[in-house]
Parts: sequence; C-alpha cells; structure tokens
Amino acid sequence: MTPERAAEPFLLIRNLVKDFDGVRAVNDVSVAINKGEIFALLGSSGCGKSTLLRMLAGFETPTAGEIVLAGQDIVGVPPYQRPINMMFQSYALFPHLSVWDNIAFGLRRDGLPKGEIAARVEHMLALVQLSDYGKRKPHQLSGGQQQRVALARSLAKRPQLLLLDEPLGALDKKLRERTQMELVRIIEEVGVTCVMVTHDQDEAMSMATRIAVMSAGRILQVGAPDEIYETPNCRFVADFIGSVNLFNGSVTVDEPDHVMIESPEGRHYIPHGITGTLGMPVAVAVRPEKIAVQAEAPTEAQRASASEHGYNCVQGTITALAYFGNETLYHVQLDTGMVVKVSRTNAARHDDAALRRDQRVHVWWDGADVVVLTS
Repeated sequence: MTPERAAEPFLLIRNLVKDFDGVRAVNDVSVAINKGEIFALLGSSGCGKSTLLRMLAGFETPTAGEIVLAGQDIVGVPPYQRPINMMFQSYALFPHLSVWDNIAFGLRRDGLPKGEIAARVEHMLALVQLSDYGKRKPHQLSGGQQQRVALARSLAKRPQLLLLDEPLGALDKKLRERTQMELVRIIEEVGVTCVMVTHDQDEAMSMATRIAVMSAGRILQVGAPDEIYETPNCRFVADFIGSVNLFNGSVTVDEPDHVMIESPEGRHYIPHGITGTLGMPVAVAVRPEKIAVQAEAPTEAQRASASEHGYNCVQGTITALAYFGNETLYHVQLDTGMVVKVSRTNAARHDDAALRRDQRVHVWWDGADVVVLTS
C-alpha cells in the first residue's frame, strides 16, 4: 500500500475550522495527503471526523481555512462541480434500479455517450467481480455485494478523490474482515486517492497507508499504522489504538542513554533518554503483547534482556483470563490495585504450563518495548 510520493501534496487541508452554533466541531486542522494514499480519519463519535469529510465533499462550508485539491482551492466550489465522489455507510443505492443502472446513474446525468457509459459500467462490474449481477436489484444482493456496487458507482465517474464514510460499518465482523483487503485492492487498482472515516481501529490499521487520530475536533497524531501503534505521541492515542497498560510515575533519572521512572507499581528502566526534567510526571505505556507472564520469577538471563535487576518487573494475582484461540488475555491485579493486561500467544495446542485464575504470577517486560508519554 505504498503510494508514489509527489513533490507537492495532492490534498492540502490548512487551518480548517468548523463551528456549529458556537460549538467548534473541527478545530484548526492541517494535514497533507499524497496522491494515491488511502488516508484514514480515525476517532470516536463526535470527534469531528465526519464533519471534516463533509467539508471535503462540499456538504459543509468551513468557518475558516483552506482545502486545496491538485493545486486548486475548492472551498467555494459546489459539491457537484468537485472532482470528488463520496460513498456513504448506507450505500444509498436506488432500490428500483438494477445494479447496472445504479452504476450508470451518475454517468447518464453527466450526459456521457451510451457507448462510453456501457464500457465504464462493464469495466466497474468486472473490477468489483459482479459481472454476472448487473440485472439484479440491490435487495437481491448480500451486504458485501451491495457495498461493492456502491464502490463501483463511486468510481465510475473517475473522481480524483474518493471519500468513504464508515465504508464497512453495515457489514458483520466476518464479512467486514474479508472485505477490507478487497476494498484496498480495488482502490489501488484504480489508483484513486482516498480519504476514509472510521471509528474502527482495526479497519484503519488494515486498510490505510496513514492514519490521523482525532479527538475533540483536533488531529493528535498522523502516521503509518505501525508508527501510530508502536510510538504514540500522547496518552489518548496510546489508549485509543489497541490495548495498553499505563503506569503513572515520575522521572528520577534522565540520562542520554537511559531514563528511570518511579511509579506506585514499581521501578521502570528505559534504555534511552527523554530530555525531560527530574520529578516530571509521565506515563509508561506497555502493550499487553510486550509483557511476559509466568509463575516463577524471571531468570537472570531474562532479567538481563529486560533491563537491570529489579526494574520492569511486578507481581500480582490473575483475576480473569480469556481464551481467544490464538492468544490468551490475562488480567493481573497488582498489590496497588492496578490491573495489568497481558496477552500471551498460544503457540502450542496444549500448554502444560497453563496459568489459572487466582494464581500468583510475575509479569515483566523489556524497557526497549515501552514508550514514555509526557502528555
């Protein structure tokens, strides 16, 4: 999913603001999107992502700011004159029209010759693998097939920019997972630049080239999926993307090659500095899959790989566990009352060293696998 990098961003959003009756829904958002990217706006309901998408489509007028597409400021351009198509969560297919006529609808409104309309519709049907379904009505299709018809209709007009509003939200979990990669394949084959809105982090992580995490009308972090997950820049992003354990503490040592942090749960050693100040409040973020859990104390070899003796290791009691087939999730309650989430891969069919509820265990991690958050 690596796009060709253009010298100038294909879509430039600069200092965009949208107010509704004195309430700021989008608050000074600036972001550059490259040609060919699948760019995801990710956030919970009410964070401003859908309002931002509607401003790109022309359905909402910005209170302030610029939207520059392919070098042209399109803020004052009506929606029907923008080289943009938007696919809604409901798909908005015409129930009385066939699949073929649904895809042809926009082309007919643009006055294209019949021959060109037919060629484009047939090409789109082949692209979404529905060539044998052209005569059917939308209600005769599955949810995934309806989603592909809506996508074909959006792409038939050959937009420069495709906007997707919760594109897979109407599908069940299994079908959504199967459709994600198929949707990416179609978008990449067409070569269209895409901005999608979703509240589903798995959807954003599996489909997007880059992700913008939004909260309260602002973009908090922009990056590739692995960057957002592995190096979040604040507590909100760390907690919103995936699952995370946050140990609140303060800096006791900050050297160029390491930092030490004291928390009520224990002492933390991280093998790099953070250019902070002594006593500064921070959070140590540790993903559940980065943590080891075992009944016995870590060996000397394990301690060496984790850090210095006595750091990055705590004890607690398993209060809950959930088996998911590929992994088991443990909740370990520490003596302070904090519950640490630990995810352990089930590599073998039978685990002779299986842990159980109410068992006293040690949990530990490598300092190189954590992130220190200052905000």
